[in-house]
Amino acid sequence: MSNPSTRIATVTPVDEATATPRVAAIFEDIKQTKQIDFVPNFWRVLATNPDQLDLVWTRSKALMHPEAAGQTSPLDAETREIIALAVSATNGCRYCVNSHTAAVRKLGLSVEALGEVLAIVALFNSTNALADGYQIEPDVLPPL
Repeated sequence: MSNPSTRIATVTPVDEATATPRVAAIFEDIKQTKQIDFVPNFWRVLATNPDQLDLVWTRSKALMHPEAAGQTSPLDAETREIIALAVSATNGCRYCVNSHTAAVRKLGLSVEALGEVLAIVALFNSTNALADGYQIEPDVLPPL
């Protein structure tokens, strides 16, 4: 029986050295696209289901790294990562908060700005809960 403190998931992640050719190709694309020298645990765990790995990576690459997929985005990389961090914090995903905090810091976001991002996340989590709790009818609407 393995030591529970060394487990990183509910399944055994796929090791880079023993990945099937299909999974190895996706792993290499992840490393190249993210400009990192290892495959993060999230992707190694998803690789236990290669179809899921392929679907999630393809979608993630298209939305979070559109330039690497030959596309352009009206949002810059830092903004995309800030959105990912905000949603991750709201959803309480410890893994994703760490991953996207690392990404925004790598892109140059200061610790002070990170604090502001999280303060805004906290503000809107509370105001959203209030508006939803009171079931307030929207009266400030976007243009059509």
